[in-house]
Amino acid sequence: MQEVIGRDRQLTAEDGAGVASALRGVALSVARRLLFLVTPALILGAWYIVAENQWVQPFLLPHPFVVAERFQAVAADGTLWRHTRVTLQEVLIGLSIGAAVGVFLGYWIAKISLLETLISPIVVVFQATPIVAYAPLLVIWFGSGIESKIITCVLIVFFPILLNTVTGVRGVPRDLRDLMRVSNATRWQTFRKLEVPAALPVLLTGLKTGATLAVIGAVVGEFIAANAGLGFLLNTARQRYDTPLVFVAAIALALMAGLLYIAVTLLERRVLARIGR
Repeated sequence: MQEVIGRDRQLTAEDGAGVASALRGVALSVARRLLFLVTPALILGAWYIVAENQWVQPFLLPHPFVVAERFQAVAADGTLWRHTRVTLQEVLIGLSIGAAVGVFLGYWIAKISLLETLISPIVVVFQATPIVAYAPLLVIWFGSGIESKIITCVLIVFFPILLNTVTGVRGVPRDLRDLMRVSNATRWQTFRKLEVPAALPVLLTGLKTGATLAVIGAVVGEFIAANAGLGFLLNTARQRYDTPLVFVAAIALALMAGLLYIAVTLLERRVLARIGR
């Protein structure tokens, strides 16, 4: 009887420890989400205080309420959504193409050393050259339409995803490769069951970086030559000294980049959970 009672007490203590651990996990998760909101709240509060007391001229730093009213106005008349749709289209198409080409080429560079020798100089040159240096050439070659902006996005996304793919594929432990070889696994089985799961964490990290870089690429292209897009709207507002509209365009771009980053992060968590990472 005493042994049974002692065992029940042990189980009760273990259950209590498990509940406490779960509660701590929930508390930490809530704390992280709250901390995520602290920085924007502090920035907005500082902006309000400075603008309310006019420590900076309204021309340079308009009041948050003025920016909010302008945001509502350009959203209501469709201007903001029209330009946002153009930029988002450029970003998504450029990100998709850049990621696909980067993953494909990165995989074969990781597998074929001769290919790395041939392509590495090109990668180094393009990475060392700022995007603003060859964006004007893309406009000259492909025109001021959406095509030149998409290509700009592709180029700026391609390189980080390429390098992350190479790193991920080459990061597969040698003993696991030997195990697949001893098991007489085919090349497709090695690719699907070993290389893809091993490279995915690094690849998805590169995709998060590429998602934000794609927004930069689209804006750079729109700054050079465009007749629509958030970069075009921002540049037009700057030329007209319309500071509230500059803030509206900048906030819309920040929201776009942030939402893309969050979307890729959620995709990363789902994929890694599915493969047991």
